[in-house]
Amino acid sequence: MLRDNLHQIQDRIQQACLRSKRLPEEVTLIAVSKTKPISMIEEIMAEQVVDFGENKPQELKKKYESLPENLRWHMIGHLQRNKVKYIIGKACLIHSVDTVGLAQTIDTEAEKHQLIMPVLVEVNIAREDSKFGVMQENVLDFIKEISKFPHIHVDGLMTIAPYTENPENNRKYFKELKKLYVDIKGKNIDNVTMCNLSMGMTGDFEVAIEEGATMVRVGTGIFGERDYSI
Repeated sequence: MLRDNLHQIQDRIQQACLRSKRLPEEVTLIAVSKTKPISMIEEIMAEQVVDFGENKPQELKKKYESLPENLRWHMIGHLQRNKVKYIIGKACLIHSVDTVGLAQTIDTEAEKHQLIMPVLVEVNIAREDSKFGVMQENVLDFIKEISKFPHIHVDGLMTIAPYTENPENNRKYFKELKKLYVDIKGKNIDNVTMCNLSMGMTGDFEVAIEEGATMVRVGTGIFGERDYSI
């Protein structure tokens, strides 16, 4: 069943790429495995998927230590400064940097591990009170500030669009984020690459791809509904 779910998502990614005249290789599918057991991750791994997303640092750390080293773990949830130590050296990318203090902590922990940590800046593109992220008008100044930290590297932007029954409702937000991404990329800021645009989840990833996403985060569409009681 998980295999079938995965293949359906992969087919839909391909179709979205065709519609937008993009190559499927331009889009990375991140299988969001939060709350899911190792056995389910192994089932998806068997289909050559190597990118997995987690919301909680301790859960990412535990799964990293229990599964093959070739997997790429993405920290996609809100990250508290006191939890950064659990994922440095384990996560390949942190998608949710939204304060200078968090960036500073990541920089400090990355220095201890003698590495440079790739990060995305989370943008609250829909200005939702319930969401984390930097407001659109503050993103450029924020990136200029955190790009001064020598042990992090700004790889791009991420957003969590509003929940909606109709994915077309989020197209405007994805368009806005892509425009912001292109604008910042054109400024050639030191220590900023702008090579990844992480947007789109189970309910709206096709629209996100059509609007330029390079990473989509799909959990329920692959693994089914989550059990938050565990």
